Amino acid sequence: MAHFETEYQRLEASYSDSPPGEENLLVHVPEGSKSPWHHIENLDLFFQRISFLYFLNFRKSIISTRRMDSPACCWGKYLSLCKQLVFVVAFTVFLANCVDYDILFANNIRHNVPVIFILIISGVFWLHRLVKFIYNICCYFEIRSFYINALKVSMADLPYFTWQEVQARIVEIQKEHQICIHKKELTELDIYHRILRFKNYMVAMVNKSLLPVRFRLPVLGDTVFYTRGLKYNFELIFFWGPGSLFENEWSLKPEYKRGGNRLELADRLSSRILWIGIANLLLCPVILIWQILYAFFSYTEVIKREPGSLGARCWSLYGRFYLRHFNELDHELMSRLSKGYKASSKYMNCFMSPLLTVVAKNVAFFAGSILAVLIALTIYDEDVLAVEHVLTSITLLGVCVTVCRYRMPRS
Repeated sequence: MAHFETEYQRLEASYSDSPPGEENLLVHVPEGSKSPWHHIENLDLFFQRISFLYFLNFRKSIISTRRMDSPACCWGKYLSLCKQLVFVVAFTVFLANCVDYDILFANNIRHNVPVIFILIISGVFWLHRLVKFIYNICCYFEIRSFYINALKVSMADLPYFTWQEVQARIVEIQKEHQICIHKKELTELDIYHRILRFKNYMVAMVNKSLLPVRFRLPVLGDTVFYTRGLKYNFELIFFWGPGSLFENEWSLKPEYKRGGNRLELADRLSSRILWIGIANLLLCPVILIWQILYAFFSYTEVIKREPGSLGARCWSLYGRFYLRHFNELDHELMSRLSKGYKASSKYMNCFMSPLLTVVAKNVAFFAGSILAVLIALTIYDEDVLAVEHVLTSITLLGVCVTVCRYRMPRS
């Protein structure tokens, strides 16, 4: 095995998705017999929507008793996000302008908040989300019609179909509907390539360490920093932003297929990254304030109800890409990672820092002692709760003890 090396091989430039021998193939379909799905221009997006609707029903079949992941519930969740945006902005404006903090805190500190600026940015963002929601609803009914009329699969039966069966039906109807005009026949690999075109690029770049996500910090050493915001910026630069490498969702720009343009294109890409970095720097205050407010309003109740969730393990975004196979759909990756969660958690518990364990035990001891005294005094006389900051101290100490307990190794 020592003589084998795994490397990505360079392929010659290809200007179409047609296989050898079918470059000049022209499929003629009489006008009267064209179906609504004849010659779909953006097959990548069309197949992505098909797989997304299947993924929603796949999750529905896993949690069939709760019915919380059906398409209707998912659209309800998306609409609730728009409502949450309105609430966060309105409540923040209320706290900033409708509360007299001079009376509340007995001081003279005043905060001048640029309310008009905040409302304009929030209004534009909310309208964008609303338009996107309406557009996705229309696309959902289009794909739903494709499942029912073309694939002959009802929404009630879809959760009981495997993805391979859905693919087989798509391959079969290609002969009748000619959804892809460039090829006479579709294969399962064609469908996977179109659905996961951009994600395969990201998987390759993460595995080959082409993305700058590893940093050496003075005390912590090598650290991986790969957040959703950074992922969004990578996708903006490479795939769909202005001046990106792709002229559309399925075709690379011709200049990027010629090796002689490498230095010029590298300079152009470096310039784009610089300007996007400047834009991120200018928007950083707005994004930071929004993230803080949204996290505060979202997780306060969760921390109060389940404080142990702060110490729970989950797959990082970098880990998901690093462990992902090429041509692996989201529901397939989720199923594979779910099977390995228990074993991975046990494995990670073997490497818990002894120093961190000692610190957690000591902090839990001191915080638990103070918490026990405060609870005992409260049980003895409820007037203790009227003392300033006692209730806050009990809450914070309880959260601290729970988090420390989750930082200790399980016996």
